[in-house]
Amino acid sequence: MDNNFIPFHLPSIGQEEIDEVTQTLRSGWLTSGPRTAQFESEFRAYVSATFSQAVNSCTAGLHLALAALGIGPGDEVITTPLTFCATVHCILHVGATPVLADIGPDGNIDPASIAERITERTRAIIPVHLGGLPCDMEAIWDLARRHRLYVIEDAAHAVGARIGSMPIGGSDRSDAVAFSFYATKNLTTGEGGMVTTHNADLTDRLKTLCLHGISKDAWNRYSEKGNWHYDVVEEGFKYNLSDIQSAIGIHQLRKQESFLEIRARYADLYRQALTDVAEVEVPLEREGTRSAWHLYVLRLNLDRLTIDRDEFIRQLRHKGIATSVHFIPIPLHTFFTSYPGLDKSLCPKAMELYPRIVSLPLYPAMSESQIEFVAGTIKDLVHQFSAARSVAVSARS
Repeated sequence: MDNNFIPFHLPSIGQEEIDEVTQTLRSGWLTSGPRTAQFESEFRAYVSATFSQAVNSCTAGLHLALAALGIGPGDEVITTPLTFCATVHCILHVGATPVLADIGPDGNIDPASIAERITERTRAIIPVHLGGLPCDMEAIWDLARRHRLYVIEDAAHAVGARIGSMPIGGSDRSDAVAFSFYATKNLTTGEGGMVTTHNADLTDRLKTLCLHGISKDAWNRYSEKGNWHYDVVEEGFKYNLSDIQSAIGIHQLRKQESFLEIRARYADLYRQALTDVAEVEVPLEREGTRSAWHLYVLRLNLDRLTIDRDEFIRQLRHKGIATSVHFIPIPLHTFFTSYPGLDKSLCPKAMELYPRIVSLPLYPAMSESQIEFVAGTIKDLVHQFSAARSVAVSARS
C-alpha cells in the first residue's frame, strides 16, 4: 500500500496468527475446541467479564442474548437508527418489535430519547457504541434500573473501549455485551464474535442455544474420554466459533493495546490537521472515556461547501483515498419502512446528520504519512469547493 491508493481498511495479520492457524490445522481439531476455549478465557479477562461465549458473528451474539433473555413477541426493544441493519434484524428474529430512539450530539443513542420511547411493552435497550465511542451508559443503566429493562450492548466497534478504567464488557449492569470480529474490525478473526456477561444462568443458556440446544458440545464430550452421550434440551442455533478462527483471535487480542495506541495517535493527527477547517467537523469525544477509534467519522458542513457528500467521496476516490459511510439510517432502508417503530419521524437528528458523515481510513496498517496525506487532501478539497471561496471569486469577477 502506498499513497497511490489508500484502501478504507486493511487488516493487520502477523506471523503469529499464521503460525497458530497452521498448528491448528495440523492438530486435527478444527471446530470449537481448545483454542476457542483459550480465546474465550483470554477475552473475558481482557474486558473484565465473568463469562464469555465465542460465536460466529456479533449478529449471532445479539440474537443469542435476546433469545436467552426470553425476549419475544409482544415485547419492544429500543435501539439507535445509526447502526448496521443486523442490530434491528436480531430484534425481529426473536419476534419482538424494534423501536428507534434518536441520537445525541456524538452520534450515539440519546438517553433522553430512550426515556421518551419506553412503554409498558419495553423489555430491553440495545445501545450501540458507534465507531468505538462509548455511549452514555450511566444514564442508560439508570433508565434500565428504574424501568426494569434488560441492557444488551452492541459493542461491534468497541473492543478495548473504556468508561473510566472499566472496559466495555466489564460492568454487571449490562446483561450481555456482543462484540464483532468481522474482517474490518479492530480485532478480526475474519468472521466471528463474542458475548460476555456476568450472569451464570444466562451463560448456561447462551452456551446451550449457541449449538443446536445441545447439552454438551463435541469438545466437552471428547474431553470426557468417551462420554459420547448428549441431549437436545431446547431449540437452538448454529452459532459456534471454530478453532481456526480462534487461532487468529488469540493473537489479535494480544495485540489490541498496541493497535489501540496507533489508532488513537492517528485519530489525533486527523484532529490536529482538521479541527480548524471550517468546512468540516472532527468527531466528538467524551471526557472520561477511551474510544476504540474503530471509525473516524468526519462531518461535512454542507452549508460551507459547494458539493454534497457523494461528490466529496468521489473526489477523494479520484485522489486515491477510499472512504465509507456509517451508517445509512435504519428508516431509509426499504425493508424497514413498514415498521411504525422504525419511522424516520422518531429520529430527526439522525436524519439530519446522515448526509454529512464520511468515515475516513483509520487502521494500524496505515502510516503516519498516509494519515497526513488523507488530511492534506481533505484540506485541499474543501478549499477548492469552499462556498466562501466561491463567493469571493464571484465577487472579484
